Amino acid sequence: MTRTAPSFIRGGQRCSLCFLSGVLSIVLSACPAHSHRPSQGQLWEGFSGEKAFIHVQRLVELGPRPPGSEAIEKSRAYIDNQLRLAGWQVTRQAFRDDTPRGKVDFVNLVARFPAPGNAAPSFLLCSHYDTKTFQTIRFVGANDGGSSTGLLLELARILGHHSNLAAKIELVFFDGEEAYETFSQNDGLYGSRYFAKQLAESKTAKQFRGGILFDMVGDRSLNITLAPDSPAQIAHDIFASADALKRRSYFSYFDREITDDHTPLNAIGIPTIDVIDFDFAWWHTADDTIDKVSAESLQIVGAVAAYYLTEFAFK
Repeated sequence: MTRTAPSFIRGGQRCSLCFLSGVLSIVLSACPAHSHRPSQGQLWEGFSGEKAFIHVQRLVELGPRPPGSEAIEKSRAYIDNQLRLAGWQVTRQAFRDDTPRGKVDFVNLVARFPAPGNAAPSFLLCSHYDTKTFQTIRFVGANDGGSSTGLLLELARILGHHSNLAAKIELVFFDGEEAYETFSQNDGLYGSRYFAKQLAESKTAKQFRGGILFDMVGDRSLNITLAPDSPAQIAHDIFASADALKRRSYFSYFDREITDDHTPLNAIGIPTIDVIDFDFAWWHTADDTIDKVSAESLQIVGAVAAYYLTEFAFK
């Protein structure tokens, strides 16, 4: 993710306040007057922000994890092992791409839960796990890269106890989200662009009804900001999930578009929302360290996501 003024990339064109007001009006008018009545199972109650936080700690202890580094390979091994312990089958999607620093090797991790008859999953849960390459600072990406990965690993754990639901979901850990210089069609989003290209070329994108990308979700002063161009139904249901768990105050709309790993997925027709807290004072600084991440924030986002998966994603 990169930011520019007055727009954000993970950003794009600045949206007018009129457009934003219109989007908010549509979403608010669509919200039910009463809370969504939960079904049995209560997956969200099993989510542990503390366990997610421990994963973030383990990743941060590896140090900076830019693409092609020894540390990112260690993080891959850690992620792979945790997924397998939770019952997931993991595939490494390795590729080489041109970057402003020359050719770089990248690896996406794709996980599926064993399904009866090898039924294909129909919903994506995603995070990037790389950290931005810096020559001048030691950047460990506790929130930017670490928090969303820890959260997704904890979601994988609790989903492993709900095999019917898990079999409907594909987990993707993207390499190479960060741009080396400036986000463009040829820099940044390397992993998600490659993943989307493979889906498009194999004509399997249509099997996915939607997706969620998590990014920077551990800020101790949590304020999740959904982009105004988010898929309307998913945004509505995320807000409804937060409301049902009495966590609505932590979720709002951003006033600009965001370019992130969800962008290539939307481009091939998979409606995917970016669940992100962009108001993070230590973004892309040496101070994006573990003390800026909160287990409570991970708990809030993880529980809301689990509620959404149970109550809305497949209705």
